[in-house]
Amino acid sequence: MKILLAVDGSPYTKKMLAYLATHEELIASAQSYSAISVQSALPPRARAALGKDTVDAYYAEEAAKVLDPVCEFLERHGLKPQRITAVGPAGELIAKEAVEGNYDLVVMGTHGLGALGKLVMGSVSTQVLANCSVPVLLIR
Repeated sequence: MKILLAVDGSPYTKKMLAYLATHEELIASAQSYSAISVQSALPPRARAALGKDTVDAYYAEEAAKVLDPVCEFLERHGLKPQRITAVGPAGELIAKEAVEGNYDLVVMGTHGLGALGKLVMGSVSTQVLANCSVPVLLIR
């Protein structure tokens, strides 16, 4: 099974990894894992003032902060995950990667916003569910 882990470095990512660790059928060597981290785009004026090299270095550093612990966790379990980074709207990009990468399952944490919070702010998990034809396992 080809599994996409959507990670953001939050406590919900840690809960997702703990869930995987307790479900041997998901963390087995027969599975193929990719971990995706999506960074929010910096405002255009900030990007212009900082320059492309500085902005690219910033995105790479932020992605590494999130992906390094996840990949270390998977490697301790004998797995070799692929790292995927993207910049832009997280929900849309995660769903797009899941579909275009022919994944069998997306696993991600959820922030557990209330109904009002979802109405006002939306959530990445809600966007992934709305835009993705691949099954999504939400860990709370």
